Parts: sequence; structure tokens; C-alpha cells
Amino acid sequence: MNSSNSRAIVATILSELLSGRGSLTTHLSKVKDQTDFSLIQETCYGACRWFMLLENILSTLLSKPLKAGDKDIKCLLICGLYQLRELEVAEYAVINEAVSATVVLKKVWAKGLVNAVLRNYLRKKPEIEQALLGAEPSILHSHPAWLFAEINSQWPAQAEQILQNNNLRPPMTLRVNQLQKSRAEFLMLLDAANIEAMAGDYADTAIYLAKPSPVADIPGFAEGWVSVQDEASQLVAGLLQLKPDLRVLDACAAPGGKTCHILESEPSLTSCTSIDLNAGKLRRIEENLQRLQLEANLIEADASDVDSWWDGQLFDRILLDAPCSATGVIRRHPDIKLLRKPEEVAQLQLTQTRLLASLWLCLKPGGLLLYTTCSLLRQENEEIIGRFLECADSAKYERIVADWGVECHFGRQLLPGANQGPDGFFFCVLRKS
Repeated sequence: MNSSNSRAIVATILSELLSGRGSLTTHLSKVKDQTDFSLIQETCYGACRWFMLLENILSTLLSKPLKAGDKDIKCLLICGLYQLRELEVAEYAVINEAVSATVVLKKVWAKGLVNAVLRNYLRKKPEIEQALLGAEPSILHSHPAWLFAEINSQWPAQAEQILQNNNLRPPMTLRVNQLQKSRAEFLMLLDAANIEAMAGDYADTAIYLAKPSPVADIPGFAEGWVSVQDEASQLVAGLLQLKPDLRVLDACAAPGGKTCHILESEPSLTSCTSIDLNAGKLRRIEENLQRLQLEANLIEADASDVDSWWDGQLFDRILLDAPCSATGVIRRHPDIKLLRKPEEVAQLQLTQTRLLASLWLCLKPGGLLLYTTCSLLRQENEEIIGRFLECADSAKYERIVADWGVECHFGRQLLPGANQGPDGFFFCVLRKS
């Protein structure tokens, strides 16, 4: 969008998401040169995080619902409500810019409506906030009703904590390249650079920053001493039980953090092959490998279409980080609340099942396959594994013995942590007999 009006940009991005087009990451990458990009980014993330709650507030301020074709005006009002409710931006600036945005959006008729709704919110704020307390729990937690119901039925004891943590800002987590530095050494380097940090609890490579920092300010980043990666996915390399002279496959590998960690964890592998469907994402893996001075075989392919890429040589270890609903990383990608639909989960299950069955053919007898997702939903995790074990005689389930996460019937589930904690992530180890 060619506009300097940040509210119009936010409204356009939000209405695209509501229509199921793109993602927050892709839309924001197109406007990163805007002078007030930080405000655009903050408002987009915040409006997605609290969309269901803000939508409820908006419904009390409108005398009648907006037409389906005026999704952009609805999103403009949600943007304004978020800024008035959560940000330290001057009230007059929020209202004036929102009114001006109607011109940019070619909806001049909405000027009076936007002005009236936002001013009305400021006038009635105490009573509106009080009335909110009686809203449906899914609205108070700002989750789509279907996902709220799934979390409560699947994780009854932990649901409240999951819902709260999903609405927190995610931490910035580093993975120390132990070929270059120990975690203790790197913590000292951060301390010397006046960057407050703490060691992670689960992965021996994980460091949490007290507040996010540009990678250019992190000592040794360009030299490959450290990478940005959530602590949950830093557990993958250890669970693969790596040792020298193994052939390793990382299927669905982008953006490459796990590939790089595998190579850092065991530099004497015979080979490491990484597959992804997306050529652009493979380029990102290549950039990460170069920065870390590591090597892998990169293949652009559908990992489930084995005939299109496999040379017939069996692998000792396979990592299948399967495409999923990403319901474990909502704090990092709050647009999932707007984008994900329950019918997509059923479609993803077909993909997960197909990948698991296809890749099993590529695994050596005695070899391990590690199945992971960043989903909280059992139908994408232990249920996929359970059905696979019923029909694959050569597959044997291996229990993960650990002091983290929740043990499931098959596999182990990390639930979304608080500010200094891991993403939601599922792990399951299978051995081929």
C-alpha cells in the first residue's frame, strides 16, 4: 500500500488476514521501510493478539454491524481501539489518523463513524471494561471459540495457563554454537555487552534475553557463535541421539535452525540432507549455514514424494518437523488466531500421515525417526503416531524420559511457557526394527 498513514496500512493488513490471505510476517515484510514501521508492527501484533476481545468491544459501540465489504473499516476501528486501550499514543493522534485513514481506504463516508466510535469508547471506557467481565471466556482470553474449546477439552488442567501464555509477548531466545563457545562463556560476553540474559532450563544451548535485541548488537552473531532459536526446538538435536558417521535427514527443514543445530551437535556426520518445498526458504537455510560455516545437502522437493528426490540410500536418523496448525506458537504468531480454521486441522492430519508413511521407507533398520510439531492438538500429535503404529509393523515407540513437558500416551508435549519459557512443541521418537 502506497500510504504514509500507518493506521490505513494496519487496517489493510488485518483485513487481508481476515480474508485468509498471507500472514503477518509476509505482509509486514512489504512495509518494513515505512518510517513508523515499529508502530505498524506493534499494532498489527497487538490487534491480532486481542482481536476477539476488541471485536466484542466494537460490537457494543456500533448501532448495527458493518457490511461484509467494509472489513477494512472494521479493522481500522479495531486498530484504533487497540491503540487507545493498550498503547501510550496521544488519544487525539489515534483518532485524527484513524479518521484520515478512511480517505486512504477510499471510504470517506466512514469519517464520522470512525470519529464517533473511537470518541464514544473513550467516554464510556470504564463501563465498557466492566461489561467485558461478563463476556464469554473465549472472548476474555481472545481466542477463536473452536480453539478455546479444543484447548479446554484436551488440556483441562493446564488450559488457563496455556491461554494466558498465548497472549504474552514471546521471548528472544538464542542457541549457542558449542563448536565456538560454551554457554557460560557466551553469557559472560552478553554481560560485558550490557545485555541482560539467563540460561534456559531445558536445552544446554539455550539463552533467554531479558528484552529483544537486534542481532547486530549481539556479540559474535555475524561470526556464527550464536543463532536465534526457541528453546523447544533446541531439544531436537539431543533427542536424535546423534553420533559420528550417521546419515541424517531433516525433512520440512526451513528455516534451518534444526539443521544447523544438528551439524553443530555432531560435526562428524557422514551427511546431513535438508529438504523443503520452498526455494526462498532454502536460500535462508543456505545463508544460515554459511554464517555458521556448516555444510548440508539442500534439496527443493516435497519430502513425501520420495521418488522425486531420494537416491535409495537409507538414513540413520530422520527428523520430521511436520507442517501443523502452529497452535503452540500463538504468542509468536498471533495471526494464527485469525487464520487457522478447524477444517484445516483435518487437512493437515492427511499431510502429516502421508509424510510419516513416506519417510519411514527411507529409514535404516535400527534407525530413529523423530516426529515433531509446534501444535498443541492431540489429533496432530499422539493420534497421528497411534494410527501409524497400528499399521507399521516395523515401527516401535520409544519413550522420552525427561524432566520437561507432559508425557502423552505417545510422545511428550511442551506447553507454551511464560515470558522466559519455550514454545508449545510435541516430540515423539520411533525406532525401526
